[in-house]
Amino acid sequence: MKKLILVLLLLAIPASAHAAGVPERFYVSGSGFGHGVGLSQMGAKGLALEGKSAADIINYFFPGTSITTNTELGNIRVNIAHLATYITITNPTGVITLNKSDGTAVATVPIGSALKFSVVTKVISPSVTTPKQKPLVIPAATAWNLTWDAGSVVTVNNSGSTTKLAYGQINVKDVANKIELTTSMRLNDQYIYGISEMSSSWPDAAMQSQAIASRTYGLSRMGSIRKECDCNLYNTKFDQTYAGYSKEVEAKYGALWKAAVDATSGQVITYQGSPINVYFSSSTGGITQKASDVWGTDFPYLTNVADPWSLDVVLNPQYAHWLRVISQGDMAKAFGLPDVATIKIDARTTSNSAISLTATSSAGVSAALQVGVFKTKLLIPASWFDITS
Repeated sequence: MKKLILVLLLLAIPASAHAAGVPERFYVSGSGFGHGVGLSQMGAKGLALEGKSAADIINYFFPGTSITTNTELGNIRVNIAHLATYITITNPTGVITLNKSDGTAVATVPIGSALKFSVVTKVISPSVTTPKQKPLVIPAATAWNLTWDAGSVVTVNNSGSTTKLAYGQINVKDVANKIELTTSMRLNDQYIYGISEMSSSWPDAAMQSQAIASRTYGLSRMGSIRKECDCNLYNTKFDQTYAGYSKEVEAKYGALWKAAVDATSGQVITYQGSPINVYFSSSTGGITQKASDVWGTDFPYLTNVADPWSLDVVLNPQYAHWLRVISQGDMAKAFGLPDVATIKIDARTTSNSAISLTATSSAGVSAALQVGVFKTKLLIPASWFDITS
């Protein structure tokens, strides 16, 4: 009888209580969004609102650097579609010209028609589709070049994702039996017009500082073409977000961004005469990071700088302070453990951001993660945080 009562009592205990000391969830509370190295975009906004110029903002967040001017910066190649199998390009107001890679014209795509590319056995097959007509199939090749009427805008559709392009020319190339579509245009202005890293409604000085930083970022990556993308850089946040023509024609504010770009024409950030390795992110935990603390490489101009604007809940309501609730299951999965009884931050940088974390299971098994991996796995906005359970 006593054994039966004991069994019934055990069954009545919630499952989460069987493993003593294993919490059901964890609370990660912190500040900032992004890696926090270099220019704090929220800090740029705060300084601009205080009346500081773009030069003031650049000199503040990149101490020891200079702004130099050179309008002959050349063309940059930006990847618009990576590892694609099917691409459609249209131009509702102008004619597209399809050229071989050597520039020889092959076909024209009239208004109202679509140029389609598909990859078949390491070659790219183009076709022109016109309403109420049979598609015009063009002999395949490994690379193509596209130009279009000046003043018109082409739309690139890649699996439902669209990018509008007003400048330069398009290159389509087979790389490892996939389509890499890139666009080449002037770095100085045409590329920067399409950068979507900061709100176009922000103060002029903040936008100008972003334009200078983005131009410098592009310049620092123009030395070689990456084979995997046939590009200098991608159009995503893994380099810097490029939205194309849509950025400069944003309702109400697009013209302001374009004006900010024009106001900084040719301006780049240099250190001892060379373009710097420029970085920027949304906001910090109150102080920017040293590059050496985040990536292990030291640059004297990528150092700790006070950033109180990121902690201003009026300026930065979403990321001045944030809280993420992580379930026991998600935390255990992130560390590769059956459960997590305790978790601690092993070390912090000089800016008080986390460097690495160690979790310990109820059985006493431990596993460690670098903070970058931890943030990626659990969608944590920044490295400035504490954890409670």
